[in-house]
Amino acid sequence: MVDDMTDIKDDLGIPQDMRSCHTSMVEDYFLEGHVPVEAIRKLLEEQPAIDGIALPGMPSGSPGMSGEKTEPFTIYAIVDGKVSEFARL
Repeated sequence: MVDDMTDIKDDLGIPQDMRSCHTSMVEDYFLEGHVPVEAIRKLLEEQPAIDGIALPGMPSGSPGMSGEKTEPFTIYAIVDGKVSEFARL
């Protein structure tokens, strides 16, 4: 078990403003935060040339979070520390 994920997030190139409470790896991609399964499926189907995807923060209604989803989630693609929109779900 790892108590401090900072070094791992740094090594993966996840910008500070894209970080959340969970980091995982799927194939060669990182997933940061409470990323919806639809975004993970899109990532694995399209296999873009990126490092990973992120849903920063802990938005209500996202997978594993209580509350209701009140607006679409913006999932971000990250490559070499640069951020762009990957999907709105």
